[in-house]
Amino acid sequence: MATSPIACGKVATAVRLRTVWRLSWCTLMTLTLLAGWTLARAESAPVAPSPVAAKDLLEALSRAAASVVGLQTRVSEGAASASSLGRQREGSGVLIGEDGLVLTIGYLLLEAESVTLTLPGKRNVPARIVAYDIDTGFGLVKPLVPITGLQPVPLGSARDLREGQPLLAASGGPSGDITTVQLVDRRSFSGSWEYHIETALFTSPPLLASGMNHSGAGVFDDKGQLVGIGSLLMSDVSGRGQRAPGNMFVAIDLLKPVFAELQAQGRSQRSRRPWLGLNSSEREGRVHVDRTSPKGPAQTAGVAAGDLVLAVDGQAVTSLESFYKAIWAKPSPETELELTVLQGAAVKTLRIKPVDRMGTLRQPGAI
Repeated sequence: MATSPIACGKVATAVRLRTVWRLSWCTLMTLTLLAGWTLARAESAPVAPSPVAAKDLLEALSRAAASVVGLQTRVSEGAASASSLGRQREGSGVLIGEDGLVLTIGYLLLEAESVTLTLPGKRNVPARIVAYDIDTGFGLVKPLVPITGLQPVPLGSARDLREGQPLLAASGGPSGDITTVQLVDRRSFSGSWEYHIETALFTSPPLLASGMNHSGAGVFDDKGQLVGIGSLLMSDVSGRGQRAPGNMFVAIDLLKPVFAELQAQGRSQRSRRPWLGLNSSEREGRVHVDRTSPKGPAQTAGVAAGDLVLAVDGQAVTSLESFYKAIWAKPSPETELELTVLQGAAVKTLRIKPVDRMGTLRQPGAI
C-alpha cells in the first residue's frame, strides 16, 4: 500500500487551526464537528440524538481535542535516521497521564536529541523521551516541567469500533487540525521498514494531507476515548487497490499489554528482535527488496535492491507479514539465518547475521 503526500480532498467539518489555540476555541470547533457527527450517524440511525446525548458527546469530544499537544524534535547531524526522516520533525502527541505523560508515534523520537511540547497558548516546554518501541511503533515523552490546564484522555479500544463509524481525529501545534473521519477498516498492517502490527485503524478523509501533522495525531471515539495514534498518510486505506486517501492509526490496544514495560524499560521485550536493514514491498505474492541500509546486515551479506525474497531458512515467504515473522522467530537478534533471493536470473542463498535495531541507533540519555 503506497504512502505519499497527497492533495487534501474536501474534508467535511475540517477546521484549520492556526493562530487561536485549543482551550479558547475547543467548544466552538467541537460544535461544528458535532453537526457532522450527527449527520454521519443519521445514515444508520435516523433518530436524532437527545439533547442530553448531544451534550455528552460535545463534552467528550471537547476534552479529547484539548488533550492533543504539538511535538517537535531535533536530531543530531549524522544520525542514521536523519536522511529518511529529517533532522527537524514535527507532529503531535496525546496527554494520557496525570503526570504529564504524552503518547506519540515513535519515529518522531527516533534518535532525537531534544523534544519540545507545544501547549495551549503556544507555550513550549522541554520534554524527555521515556520510551521508543519498535514493535508497536509507539513513543512516550514526559515534560521536564509541570503542565497545567490539561486533562489526560482515557484509553478506549479498537475492538469496540465498527466499519463506517464516525471518529474524531486531532493533531496539535499551531497548524493542527480537528476533523471528523470515518473508520474504513480495522486490520493488520505491514510496513516496508521491517514493521508489522496486528491491529491498525484506517480512516478517511485524510487528516491534513500536507506536511507531517498526521504524525502522532489522536483519533477518538464518541466517548472521547483515545483509540489510535496517527502513523501514516496513505493513498489507499481500503486495501483493495482503490484511490481511497486517508490515514493509518496504530490501535491503542497494542499499548495496554506493554505500557508498564515501556515506562520501566524504555521499550518492550518484543522490540529486541532481528533486524536486516531492508525496505521491502509486497506485490502479487512476492516480496521485493526496494532498498538496503548502507552497511546494514542485508547489504553486507550481498542482498541488493531489486532482489526478490523467496525464503527464510528454507521457509517460503509470499508476503511482508510472513517474511517478517520468519525473521523474528529467531531466538535472539543476532541468530544467523539464510535468505534465499532471486537476484537477476540467479537464485542465491545468502547467510545473514542480523542485529538488534536499537543497538544501531543513537540513544537519548533517558533510554
